[in-house]
Order: sequence, then structure tokens, then C-alpha cells
Amino acid sequence: MPCSRQQDEDLTGELLALAVAMAQAAGKVLLAHYGRPTGVGTKSSATDPVSDADRASEALLTESIVRARPADAVVGEEGADRRGSSGLRWVIDPLDGTVNYLYGHPGWCVSVACEDPEGGLVGVVHDPLLQETFTAARGRGAFLRSGAGPAVALACNEPVPLRQALIATGFAYDRGQRARQAALLADLLGRVRDVRRVGSAALDACAVAAGRVDAYYEDSTAAWDVAAGAVIASEAGAVTTPLPGWAGRSGLLAAGPTLHAELRALLA
Repeated sequence: MPCSRQQDEDLTGELLALAVAMAQAAGKVLLAHYGRPTGVGTKSSATDPVSDADRASEALLTESIVRARPADAVVGEEGADRRGSSGLRWVIDPLDGTVNYLYGHPGWCVSVACEDPEGGLVGVVHDPLLQETFTAARGRGAFLRSGAGPAVALACNEPVPLRQALIATGFAYDRGQRARQAALLADLLGRVRDVRRVGSAALDACAVAAGRVDAYYEDSTAAWDVAAGAVIASEAGAVTTPLPGWAGRSGLLAAGPTLHAELRALLA
């Protein structure tokens, strides 16, 4: 028997509450390791690090999902890959911004998304240092809660002319791709207000939602980098579309409708 609309809404609420609880619990794990990194190694390149903190955070997230939602699928940056039968899939980045984290630099977070066959259903990005939690669910808007304060509704900046736009971006770990991205950035820099590089795709997408930047683009992300942030930016009114990448990757472009159209044409 098909689920009623009320049942769908109840399920979405449960998933969002679970995502918030897990992201904040993982944030506490990361804070416990912060400033004392251990088990540091590399993945795709010598500049793509992973640490015991990444692994501990992903273990907590995965175990929490399996315990609460044993029929759901899970995929995570540090190897989580669990098949499911419910039609729901969790996409988790246990520590987005590992380089920042290892250097003691701000700009790292926990990213948790849940997808159904239609795409992103809920998204949560938690910044443990700032105690900021960005949340969104399809059709329910996007919100930011700082500490114990009330949740504040988010809205992206719109309209924004290209020449006045503050743009966020990121770069690949592969040196050849970084050179290509730098050439594109050099051309773009003369057309916009300025560019920011935080080092966390999830936080960049949330910055679009909060109006802290006008747009974010990157063509070298993985699904877990942007899954939650894309839901949050979209629910804040941004247009979010895949950005064709390299080596089979698909990045993200997020901006208000007016700016999105201009940037899409330039980045093509």
C-alpha cells in the first residue's frame, strides 16, 4: 500500500533528526582528536590525507545508521559501502576539510545526506568549531542553528550581477587538474568581485545557502563532498546542477537563479 503524505513527512522528519544527531555526535569525536592527529596517511595523492579522526567519525556514522536504519544503504568517503533494500541511501563525509583539520585551521565539518530515488531528501552539515548546524529537507526549506540558539531560515542572494559576485571554489588533489582549474580561475577572476577558497565543499555550498558567498563551483568533487550541501543550497533557493568534471567525476555549481545562468555559460 502506498505511503500517505503524512507518513512521508513523518519519515522525512525522522531522517532529518537522525542526521542531525549523528552529525553532531561525529563532531564531538572530531573535536576529541583535534590538535592531536594520529594515523595520518594518504589516499589519491600525497596531498590527499586521511587520519584516525576521519575513520573514527565514519565508524560512528555508519554504526548509527545500521543500528537505526538497518535496511538503508550507506556510502562514505573512507570506505563505507553497504547495500540496502529500503530505497534510501546515506551519503556521508565524516570529515570534509581534512587538510584544514590537520593544520588546525578552521573550515572542516561533518556532512550527512540521505537520498531517495528522486535525489537528495535531507542534508545536514555540522561545523564543530563554530557550533553551526545547517539543515534542510526537500520542500521544507533550509535552516542554520548556531549553538543553542533558534534555527534561522536561510535564503541565497538573488539577484546578483556577475561583476559583483563573490565566488567560492575548490581544487583537485591531482596537479594536472589543479593547473587546468587555475587557468579557468584566472579568467573568471577578472569578471567577478572576488574568489574565496575555504577548503570544504560542504561548507562552501552552505555558504551559498546562508548568503555568505554568492556562488560555489567545483568540478573535482565526489558525491559525499556535496550531497548534503546541495540539498541545503537548493532549499535556500539556489539552483544546483552537476558540473562536468574529470576522470568520471561530477562537480557542483550552486548559485541564485540569475547568477547561475551566467556562471553556467562561462564554466561550460
